[in-house]
Amino acid sequence: MVSGCFTALITPFMDGHVDAAGLEKLIEFQISNGVSGIVAAGTTGESPTLDWREHNQVTERIAGMIKGQGLCIAGTGSNSTTETLEASRHAVKAGAEALLLVDPYYNGPSSLEIRKEYIEPVARAFPESTVIPYVVPGRTGAQIMAEDLALAHGHCPNVSAVKEATGNIENMRWTRQCCGEDFSIISGDDNLTCRMMTDPLIKASGVISVYSNIFPRAMSQMVAAAARGEEGVAARLEGQLEPLLGMVTVTTTEKTPFGPILCRSRNPLPVKTLMAILGMPSGSCRPPLGRMTAGGVEKLLTAARSMFTTSPELFAPLADFFDIDVADRLNNYDIINSLIYEDY
Repeated sequence: MVSGCFTALITPFMDGHVDAAGLEKLIEFQISNGVSGIVAAGTTGESPTLDWREHNQVTERIAGMIKGQGLCIAGTGSNSTTETLEASRHAVKAGAEALLLVDPYYNGPSSLEIRKEYIEPVARAFPESTVIPYVVPGRTGAQIMAEDLALAHGHCPNVSAVKEATGNIENMRWTRQCCGEDFSIISGDDNLTCRMMTDPLIKASGVISVYSNIFPRAMSQMVAAAARGEEGVAARLEGQLEPLLGMVTVTTTEKTPFGPILCRSRNPLPVKTLMAILGMPSGSCRPPLGRMTAGGVEKLLTAARSMFTTSPELFAPLADFFDIDVADRLNNYDIINSLIYEDY
């Protein structure tokens, strides 16, 4: 079973290049705070804008540093099975134990095609690796369904887990019913993790988390408590983290000369923006992702400041590790203003 808190690690950039030193610091921070593993070069790590040389280098570094201390899950999925097989081959050689395969985006294969032409070919090519389909139709426009997950699991036993980010509780319950008790359902939504783990019809075994980039200890403790059946402890930690857990995407209404418009800052932009404000290695996102609006950053900061006021201990691990004055950073508008669009 794949279980625990796994960090979907961001990829830090400096001057347009992967920040190798910053990446190592982030990996050390995660390991020292008890995560079960790290996802290398997943979509939160901006895999669509990494070239394959960079992609492979990030995977190599994470696999090498976490070996013996946690699971390296390599994000090798794409909308090309040929590219996915090549990336998976490199990841396995580098030491990754599991392969995370996002549903192919844009070209829109059916669930049948995703299984037959994508998931199963990779699983058969790397039978010693755990293969984890990543179901996130809101980002990909495609979805492998529970029935095909169950068929893939039957044909290829190493297809033994799914990262579930549909947001659909009934789909999760149907996945459990189709795939059986020996199949791991991993939350792909920070804010649904406790619910998924404590629902007896889902029995999720953990999370691949975005905000564990900043709060690895608290997220790991929350998941461990839920796994032990200590629902009160898990709920308390979830409540402390709650202001930010729902802010993987930040939505605002912005004014334009033609009227108001909704603006969505999507993962990983909010978490990387907050990391930059806090002084953690992050850098900006690569285009076409850019910056947040002033209103979006204020929503993010309101949540972070609320958490710091009520639960300052959540920030202690990052404050100590990166030598950060959290209160100062959360209110330093010289830093904050440098990270936003000045106008719409």
